[in-house]
Amino acid sequence: MFSVVRRKAASGASSALIFGKSVHKIRPAVSTRVFSEEIMHYPRGFKHARTFYHLPPAEGSMSMSPIREVGYLQHDANMQIWSRSFCSSGGDLVEAVVPHMGESITDGTLAAFLKKPGDRVEVDEPIAQVETDKVTIDVNSPEAGVIQKFIAKEGDTVEPGTKIAVISKSGEGVTHVAPSDEKPSEKAAPSPLPPAEEKEKPKPKVETASMAEKPKESSLPPKSSATEPQLPPKEKERRVPMTRLRKRVAARLKDSQNTFALLTTFNEVDMTNLMKLRSDYKDAFVEKHGVKLGLMSGFVKAAVSALQNQPIVNAVIDGDDIIYRDYVDISIAVGTPKGLVVPVLRNAGSMNFAEVEKEINTLAKKATDGTISIDEMAGGTFTISNGGVYGSLLSTPIINPPQSAILGMHSIVNRPMVVGGNIVPRPMMFIALTYDHRLIDGREAVFFLRRIKDVVEDPRRLLLDI
Repeated sequence: MFSVVRRKAASGASSALIFGKSVHKIRPAVSTRVFSEEIMHYPRGFKHARTFYHLPPAEGSMSMSPIREVGYLQHDANMQIWSRSFCSSGGDLVEAVVPHMGESITDGTLAAFLKKPGDRVEVDEPIAQVETDKVTIDVNSPEAGVIQKFIAKEGDTVEPGTKIAVISKSGEGVTHVAPSDEKPSEKAAPSPLPPAEEKEKPKPKVETASMAEKPKESSLPPKSSATEPQLPPKEKERRVPMTRLRKRVAARLKDSQNTFALLTTFNEVDMTNLMKLRSDYKDAFVEKHGVKLGLMSGFVKAAVSALQNQPIVNAVIDGDDIIYRDYVDISIAVGTPKGLVVPVLRNAGSMNFAEVEKEINTLAKKATDGTISIDEMAGGTFTISNGGVYGSLLSTPIINPPQSAILGMHSIVNRPMVVGGNIVPRPMMFIALTYDHRLIDGREAVFFLRRIKDVVEDPRRLLLDI
């Protein structure tokens, strides 16, 4: 809050305008006429209050007659507005506020404090985490100093600009808070009563006779009827609130089931050639590109080829129209401890194997660490979900709105297959395509999955474009 002090002499003396500590000259009064002191408070630039105190000359009696006016403040060119932090006590205290969280995010939940009152923090050091329905955002310290106190509590719903902590740049006035798990015995004992009060305090009467007459209560639990179901005790259950990310994932998946006409088609892929390709060139690939050659890059390239052959799978319904997208942004489903996130490979059609592997590793690490941004998860025209890393043999994935299809990969299992009239063991994988049957017919879905099977079983097709 700004304070402006303006002193005027009735004889026409000049005025002084004071913002904080900046003071202009005040012409000394020549006469002993009455002065008026005008104090204007500027609360956040909306209104101002003016209080007039009429003071008599110094040799007169001391009396004050305050008159208060409230009106709207006109913006002054000399006024400054701080948006990052609010200072008080001569600029020693600053307040950490929740930053902007994204265009589509209006609020979040204060998940955890990373520091405690009394801890020293540096500039831009994270002191708290805000969990949204998409990402987890850090709240950083605006200045170096010592945390004086927390304004918000864990679990509170906060918006951009919400104050959560007060930081003292000098460290003055900071009291260290004892841990919350302090035992009751460690607390200060109550002070003893004075002797006079101790004598007046009546002693409790011992009712030995009545206690002896009371029958002993049985320690055995009451017998329940044979028809009453035996439910587990409530003490063995835990109720934990859902995180925002989990609630968002649950809502989107349910919306997908309620909106789309979901249908899943399956096929199986012989992984022999792709696995042999990786085995033969894995050392040379790492030496040149600095990243391991995995199976995901082969499936991403196969999906790009299939989407180019069947552009309807890359399209989406918008009202009464169909939007065909002439670009391929592939979303990769990544499971994290906090929930499922889907980072996007931008322009996957122009990437080679090494670029795909590098980008997948970078996005997966960010998703696991919780540092992935909203922009890295926005958009996407098609999704690949690899449940095989968890050992899933077969599943029916659910479409990620507003896309129209999703490819499900599964675990590789050696199974007996007929090759050239002989039964031989082969590393096989089931693949599944769930699609919106309102837009995609079964013919296009089967051709799409068949193209992925052909490219994965013979990667040379990518080189020859056949």
